[in-house]
Amino acid sequence: MLRALAVPAAGAIGYLAGVLPSAQIVARLASNGVDPQRDGTGNPGAANVAGLLGRSAGAAVFVLDTAKAFGAGRAGAAIAGPVGANVAASAAVIGHCYPATRGFRGGKGVAASFGQMLATFPAYLPIDLGLGVVAARSDVWKGRPVATMAATCGLWTALAALWANRSLPNLWAPRATGALPVAAAVSSAAIVARFAAEAGAAEDRQEPAE
Repeated sequence: MLRALAVPAAGAIGYLAGVLPSAQIVARLASNGVDPQRDGTGNPGAANVAGLLGRSAGAAVFVLDTAKAFGAGRAGAAIAGPVGANVAASAAVIGHCYPATRGFRGGKGVAASFGQMLATFPAYLPIDLGLGVVAARSDVWKGRPVATMAATCGLWTALAALWANRSLPNLWAPRATGALPVAAAVSSAAIVARFAAEAGAAEDRQEPAE
């Protein structure tokens, strides 16, 4: 009975970790009245906080968002092995993107997904970092954030499937199983959806009032 509850428990722990409002906490400590969900771009994430309060505050948010998904993944592994690690880490990304405590409107999930990779697929991290550097330096990719994120998330999921299919070494993370690409796909869907929603909101803000 307890074994059957292990994976759902890992998911619940991950979601609760993801709901933690890192951006709001940092903004509250670093300012008087700045709310990243209201000010700037309105996205409660590291980039918006950096724009509002400086790079140090933005870096703090990135570290916290990464840590909550990484910690969830490690806790999930302790509770329910490789499946629990992937379920918990992905649930943390979902909780970050769609927090029930804030009307299901959260951040875009980039830092949280980094934490998920750190916990469950560290072999992919050098590729992800390299793609991030290329995208940041390319005006073409920066101008197409939804397409860029869809492409990188697609590669993440595809390589996770390859690792699981061939049982390739996965550094310090739990062994690669079928749960790895499933969790990557679930998190990717949430991240791309949030990027698309934010892109739509940005277009609405730019439209002149009639």
